[in-house]
Amino acid sequence: MAEQKKTTVVHVGKKIKKVRTDKKISLESLANETGFSTDYIKKIESGEQRPPVGTLLQIAKALEVDSVFLLKDGESTRNSRIKAHQKRTDDYAYTTLTPGAEHKHLKAFRILIEALQEHKGVSYQHEGEEFVYVLSGKVEVAVGDHVNKLGAGESLHFNSGIQHKLKNVGNADAELLVVLYVP
Repeated sequence: MAEQKKTTVVHVGKKIKKVRTDKKISLESLANETGFSTDYIKKIESGEQRPPVGTLLQIAKALEVDSVFLLKDGESTRNSRIKAHQKRTDDYAYTTLTPGAEHKHLKAFRILIEALQEHKGVSYQHEGEEFVYVLSGKVEVAVGDHVNKLGAGESLHFNSGIQHKLKNVGNADAELLVVLYVP
């Protein structure tokens, strides 16, 4: 039987905690820079909570690290072919479509939101702009108080500095292409 190589994947919370402690940044300081509670940050660092992309972008900015370092989760940045979604939060899966985009302003993701799922209790807000294109399914994208209803082939471009969240309102999984511009 051939020996299989095992790849150790460090969960994003451990990466965040290591950078934070290496830079001697307290939980309170990180909370003040991101607007997240210290309890939420502790849950992320322990792996109890899987943060969404917007949260990782805010934490990366506060820690002064390239967001790709947190987003890549140990996957090879040399392999530009994406084979499967990688579960990153409790409510949806996303795959980086721009591996190796360190020090770039554009980040692209393929996102799968399971039927009738939403980002429970979390609104996202991060500096920049966001473009959402629905590949399949039906979603609602709330930008502030305005709710946009999108189906397959429809898109939305908005200021991501405004609180926003996604919700799959269909009985089937929804697949999206999301492009973020982060200055």
